[in-house]
Amino acid sequence: MAEQKRDYYEVLGVERGADDASIKKAYRQLAKKYHPDMNPGDAEAEKRFKEASEAYAILSDPDKRRQYDQFGHSAFEGGGAGGGFGGFDFSGADFSDIFGDIFGDFFGGGRSSRNSNGPMKGANLRTSVRITFEEAVFGVEKELDLNLKDTCKCCNGTGAKPGTSPETCSRCGGRGQVVTQHSTPFGTFRNSQVCPDCGGSGKTIKEKCPDCHGSGYISSRKKIQVSIPAGIDNGQSVRLRDKGEPGVNGGPRGDLLVEVVVDRHPIFQRQDMNIFSTVPISYAIAALGGEILIDTVDGKVVYDVKAGTQTDTRVRLRGKGVPSLRNKDIRGDHYVTLVVQVPDKLSNEAKELLRKFDQETGNSLEAVKNMENKNSGSDDKKDKKRKFFK
Repeated sequence: MAEQKRDYYEVLGVERGADDASIKKAYRQLAKKYHPDMNPGDAEAEKRFKEASEAYAILSDPDKRRQYDQFGHSAFEGGGAGGGFGGFDFSGADFSDIFGDIFGDFFGGGRSSRNSNGPMKGANLRTSVRITFEEAVFGVEKELDLNLKDTCKCCNGTGAKPGTSPETCSRCGGRGQVVTQHSTPFGTFRNSQVCPDCGGSGKTIKEKCPDCHGSGYISSRKKIQVSIPAGIDNGQSVRLRDKGEPGVNGGPRGDLLVEVVVDRHPIFQRQDMNIFSTVPISYAIAALGGEILIDTVDGKVVYDVKAGTQTDTRVRLRGKGVPSLRNKDIRGDHYVTLVVQVPDKLSNEAKELLRKFDQETGNSLEAVKNMENKNSGSDDKKDKKRKFFK
């Protein structure tokens, strides 16, 4: 008795209403997992691979999928199809792009056929620089001390000993790539990858340069000037063109990316283009009003506090924030939170003056005593008063 076939949607692990992209993605994952080249001698993996391929051949074809959804497996029984697995007909199924991806993953190469022997831009370098809060606001010039590569003067970048020359790679014939072929039930697939002998350069060196040891480059310490623009924020980077690794085969140098690390400030905090800080004010200033000095990134400024200002009042200093990176003439604002300070040390004279002030402004120091006296007319009121204060 023949083994009953599983539902094709179940085989691929997708819903019946799945779109073409979902079906393709599901099959690609199964094909990579169960492909015979990845599971040599594993009969069960080969069976799973054939099952998934058959399911994909049906569900990736709109007409065949429509027939399968209506009639199930019976739609393709006795069709007399030749070839494929167990007589199943794979005609019309397009596996080329999927197997191109799969073999690229298996054997380390991509599907790209670009000649890696041509000019290529050098790799980018990364470093960091630490600056102060004020330097981030107004910009600054910094000097970096870095280890950078330059073309070897002894061999002019060839990597070969003077008087000799690099030779054409015998493995790839100077192309920089090697091509492998893989036979599958769906045909033969070609895959290109970087030549492991020459690293894609198409050349090999028999006698290496004594100065650069065949690399073609000499490393040395260099001082690089970098301009940090006004308004830069913590974690942002400045790109220095053509200061990275040298290019390959005559290609341009890469870039140097300098990440900016901004130190924390003891007073100021930043959010985008705005600055925030807290300033203490005396009780007298809060009650009577008066001028105070506020620290800003531009220096101290005078601010006139209004009489009756409450603690946690926020004031806005326009144009005292951080400049825009696009236009340094446009600046954010500085928001200051005023906090009323209560003195913790008072002379006897100051205490007496404060008591007189309190008597003139509501006598809050005697509020509880006055309430007790007011409620002292009956025992019931006294009891209520005791319960209230328990």
